[in-house]
Amino acid sequence: MNVDALLDPEIAEALRALPAFEGGYTAESLPALRARSAARMAGIQLSDAVERTDVSVPGRDGAPEVLLRIHRPKGAAGPLPCVYSIHGGGYISGSYAADDLRFDRWCPELNCVGVSVEYRLAPETPYPGPLEDCYAGLDWIQAHAVELGIDPARIGISGASAGGGLAAALALLVRDRAEFQITFQLLLYPMIDDSHTNHSSSWEVPIWSPTANRFGWDSYLGPLRDGDVPAYAAPTRATNLEGLPPALILVGALDGFLDEDIDYARRLNHAGVPCELQVYPGAPHGFDGLLPGAAVSRRARQRTLEWLRDALEFRALAPVER
Repeated sequence: MNVDALLDPEIAEALRALPAFEGGYTAESLPALRARSAARMAGIQLSDAVERTDVSVPGRDGAPEVLLRIHRPKGAAGPLPCVYSIHGGGYISGSYAADDLRFDRWCPELNCVGVSVEYRLAPETPYPGPLEDCYAGLDWIQAHAVELGIDPARIGISGASAGGGLAAALALLVRDRAEFQITFQLLLYPMIDDSHTNHSSSWEVPIWSPTANRFGWDSYLGPLRDGDVPAYAAPTRATNLEGLPPALILVGALDGFLDEDIDYARRLNHAGVPCELQVYPGAPHGFDGLLPGAAVSRRARQRTLEWLRDALEFRALAPVER
């Protein structure tokens, strides 16, 4: 497949202007990859419409504390719905600061609280450490919702790329542990299949190549790589998707995750879980962040906002007693 010929023209132009990362995807190049990611986030300009507070909360079962950033629209009164967000980065890079700009838009527009979680990264901390960090942060938010001005019956989860994979896994974990409930899962081009066996996973696509994908999964799975990989690590391995919260899955048609995301949406619907799937022609991985002003990015962001606005109105029918 000639990916270049199929790229959205605006996205193609942005890709040509993007500096190439020459280090490849290896343990030796990882510090440079992380530094590049941090440098991109350092230049983000935020408004003064949102208050941001960092808080450290207990890790699970003796793990280190987990850092959360709580975003709240200034002047907002009453208990608000909450979006608990997990950043991307292939399980190997990124920071909760990646959600700052997203919540700078979402919190005022949706009148909601946003929470970003700083989970530990692979390969230093492989599965299940990052997922347990995400669970610990969400558990703390649920337990302290009232004092934080959050409606505990209107908390949903969101994630992009590897964060989408962690969000999908977190939804499974929340369902199975049954300690509290969440009301939705917003999965933006989620990284959920470690097998590298579907057709799109072999595409030489921009942003996140098959080589990068293998390195990310190898780093995250660690000693499990050649063994029995659990569904909480790679959600496409889940055999039972019943009882999960409603979902929106969004992916570009030129994303290596295309096939796994389409299949997961299909399986959610077959399991009785309402799932909307949005596929954007000409769009590679992370297209909405690469060029937010492109027409295809604006369409994706608008549909996400509309879906979230509806999702945040729903309440859990029977909050779990704590």
